[in-house]
Amino acid sequence: MPANRKAEKVLIIGLDCADPKLVFDRFYDELPNLRSLTQRGLFGPMQSCIPPITIPAWSCMASSKDPGQLGVYGMRNRADWSYDKLNFATSQAITEPLLWDIVGQYGKKSFAFAVPETYPPKPIKGWKVCSFLTPSIQSEYTYPSSLKAEIASLVGEYRLDVRGYRTDQKDWLLDEIYKMTEQHFTVIRHYMAKCDWDLFWLVEIGPDRIHHGFWQFMDPQHHRYEKGNRFEHAIRDYYRFLDNEIGKLLAQVDLDRTAVWVVSDHGAKLMKGGVCFNDWLIDQGYLKLKEYLPGPTRFADVNIDWSATKAWGEGGYYGRCFINVEGREPHGIVPQSQYESFCRELIEKLERLPDHQGKPMGTKVYRPEQLYRSAKGFPPDLIVLFGEMDWRSVGTVGTGGLYTFENDTGPDDANHALNGIFICTGPGVAAKDGGTNRQIAIYDLAPSVLTQMGLPVPPDMIGRSILPA
Repeated sequence: MPANRKAEKVLIIGLDCADPKLVFDRFYDELPNLRSLTQRGLFGPMQSCIPPITIPAWSCMASSKDPGQLGVYGMRNRADWSYDKLNFATSQAITEPLLWDIVGQYGKKSFAFAVPETYPPKPIKGWKVCSFLTPSIQSEYTYPSSLKAEIASLVGEYRLDVRGYRTDQKDWLLDEIYKMTEQHFTVIRHYMAKCDWDLFWLVEIGPDRIHHGFWQFMDPQHHRYEKGNRFEHAIRDYYRFLDNEIGKLLAQVDLDRTAVWVVSDHGAKLMKGGVCFNDWLIDQGYLKLKEYLPGPTRFADVNIDWSATKAWGEGGYYGRCFINVEGREPHGIVPQSQYESFCRELIEKLERLPDHQGKPMGTKVYRPEQLYRSAKGFPPDLIVLFGEMDWRSVGTVGTGGLYTFENDTGPDDANHALNGIFICTGPGVAAKDGGTNRQIAIYDLAPSVLTQMGLPVPPDMIGRSILPA
């Protein structure tokens, strides 16, 4: 196949949280459809953004812009410099053009299915079904709105997500993940056949949910793993199921004329435990409370003495540290003149933080200006990857220690890993590239797809096409 031939269509299959160690190594021989795609084209790890989390990673992929340029640093972001205003990330936060916006400018039609951070649905030249971040199916979650009734007629009560996936009810959880995924692929196949699309981009959230719910049963290194447990192969079996669903999609397209991508926003890894970030800040004298806490308390419910507090943290898969800066926060006490030295002090202490056994944890701490070309909105002052994300950040205060092995938001076995996956086949990929293993960045997808479609790449995209021009 000539490397310079334009793709008539592009199909992007997004598997949230799919991990290269599982897809290209551990389960590779049991995934015939994915394996076949790797043998036809380029594949390998795809380095995510920092932080490597669903929001903002999919928007970074679709825009070829970094989190700072987007002004989105997680699922919840500061609304201003006050202490208590956090906004959930929605499509309204994204002002940069996304891939379907760009191809629409050239008359190309797109179908965006369940791509995160698309709710509420903005108009598109084509069709859109919003993701798990949609509040409920009572919301208007499609564009055009008529798709909502059509989806209901196809599958009944549509599952946006597995609500409450952080649970000990593992039989229920596994059943719900399969039911949700089956629904999604039923809808996807319907619209792939019905709509006259040029670009079809889908994202399935199921891999993320099964990793967080079942990693302990698969990984012998997990502290709760028991050999021979009945969920030991739950993740493997789900990947096999996904591969079969992907095979049905591939049967609907002409692989000689359609470029196919399989991508994930980040990978997955064992989560050793959690670092109680705010308790550590209290222990170090940086965060002051007005009253004694009798037990674990949500940070939002804690009475903070802001007049004596220098820094506080947010929980999540990574830690966000905010500094109480004089003249910026309402009761800021860290002088602007001491801001840089205070940041260095925090970074040095956090990166020296040992684990629960006194061993080096390997925490990495970044300033936004180290990572991003700009920092729109209200970015964290420090971005903390505890143990390079072997540990999560726990925002709860009053836990009684600095380390915990129970997640404060419900049972969770896995954290995110920096590398996701990519597979690229079709027009634009030379025959000699079949089976080529290489690494790319999350920002490279959008310019590469535009190249495959024969469209110009905007000069402000920070990624580069992995294909010949």
